[in-house]
This record gives sequence, C-alpha cells and structure tokens, in this order.
Amino acid sequence: MRGGFKREDSSALSWPIVFRLATALLPLLFSACATMNPPQPPSLELPEAPHDLRATRKGNSVILQWTLPTNTTDRQTLRSLGATQICRSVDPTMKECGTPVGEAPPTSAFTSSSKSKTSSRRRTKSSGKKIAGTYVDDLPSQLQGSNLFGSATYAVEVLNANGRGAGISNLVQVPLTPTLAPPPDFSGHVQNQGVVLTWSVSEQVRRPDARISYVYRVYRRAENAQTSTLVGEVAASQPGNLSLLDSNIEWEQSYYYRANSTTIVTEESKPEIRIEGQDTPELKIFTHDTFPPAVPTGLQGVFSGPGQQAFVDLVWAPVTDADLAGYNVYRHEPGGAPIRLNAELVRAPAYRDNDVIEGKEYVYSVSAVDVRGNESARSEEASEKVP
Repeated sequence: MRGGFKREDSSALSWPIVFRLATALLPLLFSACATMNPPQPPSLELPEAPHDLRATRKGNSVILQWTLPTNTTDRQTLRSLGATQICRSVDPTMKECGTPVGEAPPTSAFTSSSKSKTSSRRRTKSSGKKIAGTYVDDLPSQLQGSNLFGSATYAVEVLNANGRGAGISNLVQVPLTPTLAPPPDFSGHVQNQGVVLTWSVSEQVRRPDARISYVYRVYRRAENAQTSTLVGEVAASQPGNLSLLDSNIEWEQSYYYRANSTTIVTEESKPEIRIEGQDTPELKIFTHDTFPPAVPTGLQGVFSGPGQQAFVDLVWAPVTDADLAGYNVYRHEPGGAPIRLNAELVRAPAYRDNDVIEGKEYVYSVSAVDVRGNESARSEEASEKVP
C-alpha cells in the first residue's frame, strides 16, 4: 500500500456473487441425489418357464411344441439360450425334470453376443416374433405295452447358456395305447364312379382288449394343396382286404392319397380316445376319364303322318350320369350300316326324325356322351315302318 491506496485482488469473486451461485446450485444437487437408485445385483439369466407346452401323438411319435421365453425370471430380456430338456413320466404329476429323455438344441435366434442388454432388448422388441420350440419323442414299445390304458406326462425345461433353468413348464399328457402299423399294400385305381382305394389288414388288427377297436382312415390331398381332406373310414376287426370308394373327385386332376389305422379306446365313464397311427406314403392318382356314360334304355319309336308331314318320334329313358353332355341318334334301314342323324348332341331324351319316306322301315338306336367326349355303346334298337 502506497500513498493511502488499497489494492484489491481482481481474481477473487466477491462474497455476494459466491452466495448467489451456491443458492442456485443446491436444489440441483439435492434433486440429483434423490433420483439415484441402489445398485442392482447382476441377472442370473434364468429363462422363464414355458406355459403353453402342447403335445400331439401320431403313431409311436409324440410331437411337442412350445414358445421359447424371451425374458428372464427377473424380467430382463434374454440375450442367449441353452438347450431345452425334454421330461417324460408315467406319473400324472411332475415337479422336476429328473433324468430327461431328450434335449432340443439351442435355437439360432438366441446366440451369445458381446452387445449390451440394451441393444439386445431393442433387437428383441423390434422383431416382435414368437419363436417356437419343437421336439419329437419316440415312445418305447415296452412303455406302451406295460401301460395299455395309461398316459405319459410331458414337460420341458428351458436352460440358459450355462445349463441352468428356472423349472419345468406346464404338464401335458398323451395316451400310451399302442397303434397299428400302416398297411404296406395301400393302392388305388380309377373307375367310372371315382377312385377305389384298397389295402389288406394283418393279424395285428385282432383286439387285445374289448375296450380297444380299430378303423382305417383315408385322406386325399389335391395337387399343390397343403391340407388333406378325410375321404372316409372303414372299421376293421378281422384280417382281410378292405376298400373305399372316393366318388367326390374331379376328372383330369392329380390327387394324393394316404391311409392310417386309428386306435379307438372306449372306457366306461370316460371320453372316447382316438389315436392316429403313422401314415402310408402318399399315393398319386391321376383321374383320367376314359369311362363312357351308361347305355340309354327304353328306346321307342312312334310314326305320325296322316294328314300332315310324316315323321318318327323317338323317346328313351334319361341317363343319370353327372357328367352327361347329351345323346347321339343313329338310324339305318334293314341290312344297312347305322348313320348318325344329329349334327350336334341331343340334350333331351327325345328326338324327331322328319326325314322319312313312305313305305320304308327304319331302325333306330341312341348312345350317351359325356362332357369329355366318351361315348357309350348304342342302345337296343327300335324299328318303325312308314306307311
């Protein structure tokens, strides 16, 4: 200090300014502290247990289907999955898997990734698709033979990448009654009424118990179709030969047929159980129509002419074939060759011949024609003399 002049430090803030800054920052500091959560423990990545397990039996095979989980038991998004254990028991209840009878491998939709949970969760939500798990279990013949009217109980347990799971799924049951093998000689051929399917029944069809019976079911699939239609079923109790007519077809089409034996279990006070056996290989049949309609019958001829132009009226019983297109009318004189009278098919079972000459005898016959041009044999002849 010189000459009474006091020098102040220009780098320091004045107290009023510091006070105002502190007052403004304190609410922000306390607000930030209030939103902080305690640290969360790391997720064990245990997949939720499926709750929609379904089972379908076909012959000795049990087809299992379920939806793979997308979340963990602590509601985190799964980043990867391990295998799924297949659990089977003859007891109606099951609390844990025990020794699995099979294992479904991990699906490629869940693979280990170095990406963060956030990116994994975003990827799962964007796809929005449910991923199905499937497995086919083959029932041992010994298990079926020793549990003729019993059931197999199934569950699945989905594991994480470390081989740990959160427990089994819902339980489903399938009957264990044995089914018959498909007929080895299933065949078919086309006839005028449709497709005839034939096969033989072996000694296996003899019933092991009065509560068990068998029917053979035949299915048809049109070419390029994905689904099949049940044509019909035939009961079988003794060895022998069976057949079934499929008349509900369209001509000039390709069809695929298959057959199986269905086991029916009927127990008192219980719903009927039907178990389809394995199918035969598909049999392709082309319904080429080379079959003419039925031959017309009841042909009669009546002459009319006095006082007017002479003519002969012909009538006959109508042919009832569904694919009938019309009729042809033939005429000849005794000893001559038949000649067709109509230029176009006659639609009704009647025809008038106006081209007749007095004093001559005419012999008539008719045939039926279908929509594909197949013509029947000619009917019995009817003769009429013009006076």
